[in-house]
Amino acid sequence: MREDKNSKTSQNQDEKVQLQKKPWFWPVVYAGGALMLAGLLLGYNSLVSKEEAPLPTVAEVDSGPVVETNAKTETMKYPFKEANLSKIQVSQEFYEVEANAESREKALMVFNQTYTTSSGISLSMNGEEFEVLAAMSGKVKQVKLDAFTGNKIVIEHANGQETTYSSVKDIAIKEGDQVTQGQVIGKATDNEWNQSAGVHLHFEVLENGKYINPKKLLAF
Repeated sequence: MREDKNSKTSQNQDEKVQLQKKPWFWPVVYAGGALMLAGLLLGYNSLVSKEEAPLPTVAEVDSGPVVETNAKTETMKYPFKEANLSKIQVSQEFYEVEANAESREKALMVFNQTYTTSSGISLSMNGEEFEVLAAMSGKVKQVKLDAFTGNKIVIEHANGQETTYSSVKDIAIKEGDQVTQGQVIGKATDNEWNQSAGVHLHFEVLENGKYINPKKLLAF
């Protein structure tokens, strides 16, 4: 029995040796190993790719508040239709201490023999009513109805400025509304407090907590 086993073992070893001597044996072994290694790498990559979260596409990326970003790049425009520019007059100037006496006098508003300095400019158009436009995009901070002094609208803007529109009627917006530059917000009218100005729009610009001359931002 031992001889038979030894004989079979010897025969198997001879067959292996003969097989290894075949010219195709080792290329087949190497190719098989390479295929096995490639399969392992492919399986690993597939497993890793499933576990990783997919990157967001361009459409999924939040572009942010476009309106606000655009608003910061706006430059102030006239609070009336630009087509009316040739008809608009500055009936009352912004009061500046450094201005000459004539300009300072034109910047005084009088009621019951009481003088008040103007913190903006009053715009008129030959005594005619005209549409009042938002000078810049922003949020309506205040709408104050007062027939005596003139209804008032205050709009705050993305650049930190505030614009005020006084002596207006037919107000088309309300507090909290978002308005776009050039949007009609009302119509110029007169008021009892400043009767000498007639039909007009009193326009003010607040910057860093101080009123500035709108004419420095707009060409009149």
